[in-house]
Amino acid sequence: MSETEEPNESLPQQMRSFEEACRDANLKLTHQRLEIYRELASATDHPSAETLHRRLQKAMPTLSLDTVYRTLATFEQHHLIKKVQTVDSQARYEARMIQHHHLICDTCKEIMDFYWTSFDASSVPEDIQAWGSIKNKNVTLYGTCRKCQAMKKGGNPA
Repeated sequence: MSETEEPNESLPQQMRSFEEACRDANLKLTHQRLEIYRELASATDHPSAETLHRRLQKAMPTLSLDTVYRTLATFEQHHLIKKVQTVDSQARYEARMIQHHHLICDTCKEIMDFYWTSFDASSVPEDIQAWGSIKNKNVTLYGTCRKCQAMKKGGNPA
C-alpha cells in the first residue's frame, strides 16, 4: 500500500463491525439505526444530517430529521462515527473510523479523505509531548479543488 492509498473495508464488513459494536455498547439495532448507518457508511461525501435525512426519506418516509440528529449524536457518543470538523457551522459526518485526514475545498465545500502514513507514524515534537497525553493526530487541509479552480478560470472542470 502506498503512502496515500486507501485501506479497503467492504460495506458488509463495516456493517458487521457496526452491529457488533452496537451489541457491545448495549445499543438496540433498530431498522432506523441500521439504515442511517448504512447510508452514512456508503457515502463518500461526508453528508450532513439534513443530507442523510433527504436520502433516507425516499425509502423511509416517516423518518424524522430529529431522529437522524439524535441517532448521529448517539453513534458519535459511542465512537461509531466521526463528526468531521470544518470551518462551516453545519456538521458533517463519516463512518470511516480508520486513521485518515481531510482535504476541504473552500469554494464547493467538498470533503475528500486522504491517507498520510508517514505523518501518522511520526512523533509529535518534544515540547508538545511535554504538554500531556496526545490521543489523536489529524490533518485538515483547506484549499480550492481542481474543479473550482477551473470554474474560476472560466474553463471546464478537469
